[in-house]
Amino acid sequence: MGPGDWSIPEGQQRICTEKVRDSHDVIVVQEKLDGSCVAVALIDDAIHPLIRAGWPADSSPYEQHHLFAQWVRQNEDRFRVILKNGERLCGEWLAQAHGTVYDLNGREPFAVFDLMIGDRRISYDALHERIDGHFSTPSLLHVGDAIGVEKALEIHSRHKWPCDEIEGVVYRCERRGQVEFLAKYVRPDKKDGKYLPEMSGAEAVWNWHP
Repeated sequence: MGPGDWSIPEGQQRICTEKVRDSHDVIVVQEKLDGSCVAVALIDDAIHPLIRAGWPADSSPYEQHHLFAQWVRQNEDRFRVILKNGERLCGEWLAQAHGTVYDLNGREPFAVFDLMIGDRRISYDALHERIDGHFSTPSLLHVGDAIGVEKALEIHSRHKWPCDEIEGVVYRCERRGQVEFLAKYVRPDKKDGKYLPEMSGAEAVWNWHP
């Protein structure tokens, strides 16, 4: 882990990777995509593209976030079909390579992983029912019982967005239709942001650019 990371409690780790508590636990595992965490919120009937900290995307100093704001405006009708006031779609903006290069041939640069109402995530099934093919999502690797990291990564190697190196996986523990907690595993040799100019000293690497 990096200096800014923290680990989940051992009990939660066991629920995800070793043994669920009972039949009410459902473990959902998806690939972890490596981009910029962004969101699109509907507030007072207006669509707002946001960066991770909650600021407007077009206030960011980075080109990738201005591209995101433009892309959201161009696709505003699609977001309005899904969102109700006070809700936001959270996802990964993959236009610029961070630590992974993606081949987005035929894919959009935005992948949805959550629909949030305040600080509450809706369940995986409810999310997919809402987006219903309107947007892409990270690849689904597993639904059901606990699954170890090695097995999840082995499945991930066969089912992924095309890229140079996979980053890791995200676990969701759902119980009686509610998301209880999330956890992630990132491969320890991954170098965060190695393609970003502020890290590499080189030109930006784009997975997608209009």
